[in-house]
Amino acid sequence: MKAGIHPDNYRLVAFKDMSNDDVFITKSTVNAKETIKVDGIEYPLVKLEISRTSHPYYTGKSKLVDTAGRIDKFKNKYSKFKKE
Repeated sequence: MKAGIHPDNYRLVAFKDMSNDDVFITKSTVNAKETIKVDGIEYPLVKLEISRTSHPYYTGKSKLVDTAGRIDKFKNKYSKFKKE
């Protein structure tokens, strides 16, 4: 590998999936404001909403995530066209 091609802040970083508390560690240059201790070692922490351990495509489990009430808004908008 060529010397001097990686940025100075290329280091191990902990990524935490907030929906299931899964933590994985990989190398990254991402800026992090928080830290977390994993196995007694402190790492910069990046919080994720969804990762490979909670994404329906990778887990095979369908999960409904409706944070903005989009489903209810859709049903209310088109309820007048409902056949009875």
